[in-house]
Amino acid sequence: MKRALLFAAASLAVLGASTAQTGPQGASTAVLANVTAGTPTRMVYELDARAMVFIIPATGRATFTVDMKPDTYAIKSRVRTTGLADVFVNYDMSLNAEGKTRADGLKTTTYVSQNKDGKKNRRVELTMHDTGFRMTATPKFGNLGDPAATAEQAILANDPLTALITFALEPRAAGADSCGGPIKVFDGRQLTYLHLKRGKAGMVKQKTPGWSGDTIECHVTMDKIAGYKKGESNNDTLTGISGPLRMYLAPLENGSHVPVKIVADTDKVGKVTLQARTLRFEPLPVTTAQK
Repeated sequence: MKRALLFAAASLAVLGASTAQTGPQGASTAVLANVTAGTPTRMVYELDARAMVFIIPATGRATFTVDMKPDTYAIKSRVRTTGLADVFVNYDMSLNAEGKTRADGLKTTTYVSQNKDGKKNRRVELTMHDTGFRMTATPKFGNLGDPAATAEQAILANDPLTALITFALEPRAAGADSCGGPIKVFDGRQLTYLHLKRGKAGMVKQKTPGWSGDTIECHVTMDKIAGYKKGESNNDTLTGISGPLRMYLAPLENGSHVPVKIVADTDKVGKVTLQARTLRFEPLPVTTAQK
């Protein structure tokens, strides 16, 4: 699936939480607890991707704005990629998600994806509630997979953006250094679980334009639950990836575990590296918070 790495990796950008440049040095109130207690919060994040196609650099960039209020949240994002065939296809995507803010996590109510790839330019609109979901796609999907996702399965997951945000911001035990997960993702058609397993023991130093410090190395595999082609489910590999996708989580002072770097060895274009370019965590402007 060509979108597998796009959603599993590029969408990590929405997990931005702080401009802090060091690891956690003491306890502090978790982000979601602060938000639900009455502190509206905005995250702004930029992610860069780079690979080499022969001697020509191929790049991608994702920008995200995440506004969280005590009861609701909204995400606006733009993902543009060029030249990374079969891994990062030439996508120009606008993604939006809204839902409920809770101290223990976020929950999707609506998700809209508009792709402009010069082919189908498909728009997907998804609404989710406690007992089911409704999805419309223009143009329509040829099928919804074999097997298709059921309502009972879908309501246990979140849209791609929300799934990754809540993965980073969900409360964890004090001093936790595990990878967490699984990340349960439903995009209106495909239901996917991303499983994370600890890679190297101990903390791993990483330095990116948006982060410098200790990180937790995690290896990511995929479980295709529903919405895929017949026989494609229960396959724990990511399309185009040779070996594990390596994700590095930065444990921040505010309790978040934010992926700041992803490295994947691909069949088509060699090594692809994604890293945090900008991380900003700031109070949500009053005019926005009061709307």
